[in-house]
Amino acid sequence: MAVARYQYETSPRKLEPTEEKRGKKAKVNKKKKIKIVKEVPRQEIKVSKEQRRKQIKLIMFSLVALAVLLVISYRNSQISVKFSEIQDQKKELASLEKENEQTEVNIENSLNLSNIEQQAKEKLAMSKLTNKQTVYITLPKKDYIESASEKITIKEEDDKNWFEKIIDKIFGN
Repeated sequence: MAVARYQYETSPRKLEPTEEKRGKKAKVNKKKKIKIVKEVPRQEIKVSKEQRRKQIKLIMFSLVALAVLLVISYRNSQISVKFSEIQDQKKELASLEKENEQTEVNIENSLNLSNIEQQAKEKLAMSKLTNKQTVYITLPKKDYIESASEKITIKEEDDKNWFEKIIDKIFGN
């Protein structure tokens, strides 16, 4: 049995491995033997059918995985291209809307009466009418609208349905 000793120093003491542990390590090292493999030419190595099938399956799986990754990558690149096209279209739409708003403001400003008057004076050499240029005309007070001379008459027979018409014929009303 190991005797426990108290240690009064600040640094811990190192434990020495016991003989039991040393023996186990030695046994483990003895079990591991280095195997030397002869170099055999490639032609002499025979691969079984099962190993060959496993290799083919592994290669096929790798090719399928590569194809799937390529398809995913291609699809992502197409999505990226379409997204950038959409962004460009949105930018173009925003610039056209801004231009449209500016054109509307210009139209509203040009429809201002003072602007129209100023352009008429400057570009067309027009001026306002004076009292001498005003001509008054008189119109007869007769109304030129013709009243409706036709009278609309409503026949009582037209208001009745077919059953009432038959009853009237039978009873003679």
